[in-house]
Amino acid sequence: MGVKFEHVTKMYPGGRPAVNDLSLTVPTGELLVLIGPSGCGKTTTLRMINRLEEPSSGVISIEGRDIRSYDPIQLRRGIGYTIQQTGLLPHMTVEQNIELVPKLLKWDANKRHERTHELLELVGMSYETYAHRYPRQLSGGQQQRVGVLRSLATDPPVILMDEPFGALDPISREVLQNELKRLQARLQKTIIFVTHDIDEAMRLGDRVAIMRDGILLQVGTPDELLRTPKEEFIARFLGRYIVPHTAPLESIGQFMQTNMIAIQRELADGGRIVQIAETPLWFWLDGEGVLKRVAPALADGGNGWNSVEWAEEDIDCVGERDSAEDVLRRLADGETEALPVVDDRHRLIGVVSRRSVLKTLSNTGRVEV
Repeated sequence: MGVKFEHVTKMYPGGRPAVNDLSLTVPTGELLVLIGPSGCGKTTTLRMINRLEEPSSGVISIEGRDIRSYDPIQLRRGIGYTIQQTGLLPHMTVEQNIELVPKLLKWDANKRHERTHELLELVGMSYETYAHRYPRQLSGGQQQRVGVLRSLATDPPVILMDEPFGALDPISREVLQNELKRLQARLQKTIIFVTHDIDEAMRLGDRVAIMRDGILLQVGTPDELLRTPKEEFIARFLGRYIVPHTAPLESIGQFMQTNMIAIQRELADGGRIVQIAETPLWFWLDGEGVLKRVAPALADGGNGWNSVEWAEEDIDCVGERDSAEDVLRRLADGETEALPVVDDRHRLIGVVSRRSVLKTLSNTGRVEV
């Protein structure tokens, strides 16, 4: 039965409703994304589920039971909750942070230890390496992984995620989005995920709920929203995805590829080496995701980085909003096979390659491949 809202309204003194007559059902095992402009009510909606905010009227139920019938503290201990700042306690180790709620629920030490070991292995963080580190000794992406694991510690039926990846650099965010999709495919939790990022919503959501001024405007699968937006605001809000076949080739961002293979290697200083799927380059990033070096990817799949000749100066890259014409000409002329794309802080956000260009042109009906 999942989570159900029935005519839920949240009023604050002296203002309009933060959430206005919301009726919405999130089936068990669905990942629903709440999105909309700032102040639309998405975070208030999330916080009402675990009673960090109390509804002014209406009913919220979990698996058919009215949440008002629970003690608020016990309710919160039975719901996973992940926030942007991770909420990790700095004086506790990774293991102690993950075990926090199980310990409050009086799990015995062996059971807590086994659960922590299992969860760390689930996201590729070995227990021996990471369990006894403190949050300050982790990269931002690692801290966020631990925050997600803590929300999974008691195997809760419902997990609430409030912009959990919003503070991360673009590449770390993409890696964790892919990791969340992988975990969800395996665990099938009921997840309600708040974001302000359209890309994130469309990538992660089984369904996406669009809110404005406290009102739910439309909910549907990403494909349904793109094909049949119910009003002009939604069409504008999703505008970057609704691209006419005759749209001009204005910026290189139209052709950018962002799907990651994996973090190939994490470095002691918080940086890492990454590779974009199906591109012939490795990228060396600092802890903030800033592109520092580029090298050709080796056929051995990632061994022997120390022997690679990394380019440290005059990195050949393009901006997301750069004109497409010159870059496409360079790719077509064989001058280069792929180019990194950076934002205004020089953080890596993707790659434009011959393959990504052909794929985009095919999807927009300009060419057939």
